[in-house]
Amino acid sequence: MIDVLVAGGGPAGLAAAIHSALAGLEAVVVEPRTAPVDKACGEGVMPSGVAGLRALGVEPVGKELRGIRYVDGTARAEASFRGSRGLGVRRTELHRALHERALGLGVRIVPGRAGEVRQTADTVTAAGLTARWLIAADGLHSAVRRGLGLELPGGAHRRYGLRRHYRVEPWTDFVEVHWSGRGEAYVTPVADDLVGVAVLSRVRRGYDEHLAGFPDLTASLRGAGATEVRGAGPLLQRVRRRVAGRVLLVGDAAGYVDALTGEGIALGLTTAGAAVRCLAAGRAREYERAWALLTRRHRLLTGALLAASRRPGTARMVVPAAARLPPVFTAAVRALQ
Repeated sequence: MIDVLVAGGGPAGLAAAIHSALAGLEAVVVEPRTAPVDKACGEGVMPSGVAGLRALGVEPVGKELRGIRYVDGTARAEASFRGSRGLGVRRTELHRALHERALGLGVRIVPGRAGEVRQTADTVTAAGLTARWLIAADGLHSAVRRGLGLELPGGAHRRYGLRRHYRVEPWTDFVEVHWSGRGEAYVTPVADDLVGVAVLSRVRRGYDEHLAGFPDLTASLRGAGATEVRGAGPLLQRVRRRVAGRVLLVGDAAGYVDALTGEGIALGLTTAGAAVRCLAAGRAREYERAWALLTRRHRLLTGALLAASRRPGTARMVVPAAARLPPVFTAAVRALQ
């Protein structure tokens, strides 16, 4: 019998499968899309995420990131990571590297969707496959989570993200977060001649209309070739719990606050590893507490920044405040790295 069936072959799902294989467990991934898969993503991996990838034996090609810089007009605040570097990496390159590593370890990846999940005391069945455990890593709008009744209403403060790439030489080795009263724009170097620019806002509008709120950034990108726009949202996803019988939720499927602090990939890798360790130790129910501890700092800091961004007047105070208090800003960045 399959030890771990993984619903979803994105970064979190592939990480769960790789962790399982490294722990001596048979893992099968069910994924409807053909690799490599692209999606809306800030594409900046924090140093903890880079370390997590290396622990899996995965080293995708990208651009080293030195830290985080906040920008609002002439106001700027920046903080370098402590010790190790982050990584700007195309989502397709990250997916390719994880996919190849999983296959190299003997993980079976089959086309399909999890569909209805059925459980007994000792097994779980989905996509016509029966396993001892199911790890749901099927993303922000997890069908497994919804089917198990684990989803909670998202609330009124919904945000959406759009991303595209520009064929231009990166002007920095920082992730730049540009702030305005209407939202944020994230600039991430991902190659020697390519930057990704993601915009986040509560208002659903076209990408160019979003970007127009950042005139200095728009000027830096003028004349550069651009790729198609990809979108995601609503970003806030609230979950009742992350363990339901023999099903464990990881990555975005386990709940999501916002992309504001750029930790999605790192948290996906971390929660996938925690879930597999709990299963390998025969203590699946302990994953709920492990998830809460691993994500607590992220949830608190992201929630605080998100609250500040809700009103244009308050949002415009974030960067000046960070610029006036560099030690505080540096401490916050390093707490998340």
